[in-house]
Amino acid sequence: MADPAPRKIIHVDMDAFYASVEQRDAPALRGRPVAVGGARARGVVAAASYEARTFGVRSAMPSVTALRRCPDLVFVPPRFDVYRAISQQIRSIFADYTDLIEPLSLDEAYLDVTVDRHALGSARAIAQAIRARIAEETGLTASAGVSYNKFIAKLASDQNKPDGLCVIPPAAGAAFVAALPVKRFHGVGPVTARRMEALGILTGADLRAQPLAVLEAHFRSHAAYLHAAARGEDHRPVRADRPTKSVGAERTFETNLSAPDELHDALTRVADAAWTRIERHGARGRTVTLKLRHADFRTVTRAHSQATPVGERSRFLELGEALLGGLLPVPNGVRLLGLTLSGIVGEETPAQPTLL
Repeated sequence: MADPAPRKIIHVDMDAFYASVEQRDAPALRGRPVAVGGARARGVVAAASYEARTFGVRSAMPSVTALRRCPDLVFVPPRFDVYRAISQQIRSIFADYTDLIEPLSLDEAYLDVTVDRHALGSARAIAQAIRARIAEETGLTASAGVSYNKFIAKLASDQNKPDGLCVIPPAAGAAFVAALPVKRFHGVGPVTARRMEALGILTGADLRAQPLAVLEAHFRSHAAYLHAAARGEDHRPVRADRPTKSVGAERTFETNLSAPDELHDALTRVADAAWTRIERHGARGRTVTLKLRHADFRTVTRAHSQATPVGERSRFLELGEALLGGLLPVPNGVRLLGLTLSGIVGEETPAQPTLL
């Protein structure tokens, strides 16, 4: 039997979404470095404008670090109700072109446009039409990646940002992936990237040269994904209205932590990163789960559920602190901490913990 025709997948990613909304609604902020978040001593950047990014300001960065890098940075408090409303407006545009929409967060989604509903002739033309309507109806810009699978479409959407379009046809997929730094691969965080660098794996081509057995020895359950990704392979379908199960973040430390104050400070940073994702997904849940991995790789989890959804970062962190306190002391040290919100109510966006 002949191989089925390749799918046509678009990954749409709004450009600096939160910050762009603030600049759109406040003309005085246009052209200035803007961070959405809190400027308090223990605040965190939820999003940064492109003007701020030129100074190295990034989301999930502590506010004090961001201000040190960019003294003229303007902090704006987040307006998640506004971001959610605009996200719904954008999603209604998507729905005019396909029913197969898999939101990843308020500002990005996968679309399967294998069926050309409006007979526009190509996935490229569909992506161009969607981007034009977003600009016209919201005053915001979006970048899009078009390819034959989700993995490459997501990489492509970041290729020509902001306000860009990148199309990777099936014949070019493997070469496109081979030329990219592995640190750009979805799911490869800074810690994993450093481990790869130590093994001489810097690009997709380097990764492809590694036998699966070698990847399994160093990256365990992540190995099969890395092996396929290096070859431009991804068979996951676009799943419409996939329910959220959990949203969170975890951090692997360069050196093991054992002092209680160090662990509590580290948990605060993990909670900030997790809460940024929780707000980005518009998620609310009833269960907070702490994940702790000891120096000997023994992993324990503790969870607390409450009757009402956790609605504030302070409560999220408070529950995490209580769970951590029940596991102290840890004389041999801790190599990883994670904090996750689950039991999600009233949302449909898919989310998984970020590997920091």
